[in-house]
Amino acid sequence: MQRTTAPRHLVMPFPESQPPGYTWLDDEPPFDPNLHLALETPGEIVLLTDLGYATEEIADKATPVAASSPFRLLSDEGADVMAETARRLDTFIKPAGERIERVVRGGCYRSRWLRDLCLSQEVAEHLSAIYGLPVAPHAMPTQLGHINYAPATLQKGIDKWHHDTLPLDYVLMVTDPATVDGGRFEYFLGTKQEAAELADRGETPPPHRVVAPTFAGAGWAIALHGDMVVHRAGPMESAGERVTMVNGYVAVDPWLDDQSRSADLIAVDDPAALYTEWSRYAAWRSASRLQSLIDDTDFGIGPDQVADRLEAAIADAQRAASEIRAGQVQLDHYGG
Repeated sequence: MQRTTAPRHLVMPFPESQPPGYTWLDDEPPFDPNLHLALETPGEIVLLTDLGYATEEIADKATPVAASSPFRLLSDEGADVMAETARRLDTFIKPAGERIERVVRGGCYRSRWLRDLCLSQEVAEHLSAIYGLPVAPHAMPTQLGHINYAPATLQKGIDKWHHDTLPLDYVLMVTDPATVDGGRFEYFLGTKQEAAELADRGETPPPHRVVAPTFAGAGWAIALHGDMVVHRAGPMESAGERVTMVNGYVAVDPWLDDQSRSADLIAVDDPAALYTEWSRYAAWRSASRLQSLIDDTDFGIGPDQVADRLEAAIADAQRAASEIRAGQVQLDHYGG
């Protein structure tokens, strides 16, 4: 696999080649940030502590931000291209376990326009300002440009209550939510532990503790701390086109908690892509940590401290190897 030097807003370069079986869409317009983006600042930020998380619970997380209010991300022209791209990719729809009935993963290996949107430096910088720390597009391309489509069965949730398999993301309205009946994006004003306790009792988040943000139209998005915020896409009440796109991000600082559940992806993603991506990502985190030890370890440090630092530096690679060998795991969710 050929690679180039990563641009400064990427933690590693996007592969120059595609996994077996993937081909590019033809006749796509080139992504133009000046034409296709219309980045606006959200008016409100919700913190993890507002959801009930204790300070010590979130000390090692990427950011204390839980979610933003909706903000505009795409221009009208960008929203039109995004919608057309999603329609062209719908031939690759498949279920993602029992949680999501109709989804496209790996779209950035098929659409150059979607790839370049998801890797956009302008959007990464915008998200960095929202989250309050430097972030980069996720180094695993299958965690970029995830597209959700309305289920075939009405009254069935598009996506069950869950938290994400990646740390940070935005949820983009590809179609205008006002044109469909139902399918609301919702998040829980509570913690993952509270959601799990509700699920153990056969319950889901009660309506008075659920936020359903209002999006002004297609091309609007919400920034989310996906690993920490329990959320879902609710059921459709009548048939209609309802499409969203989720793009993943990671903290540039590799010493922050990874917050990824890559083992969950074994049941979802193409193995021809997943294991290569996963190994590269784990290697990047461990290599970056090891490099910091090379650069910053002073004379006089004790043996126990040296050993602890070395073990911490290679922990991501070791965990990835262990999880890959263990194989498929049960995909958890909170019902609904």
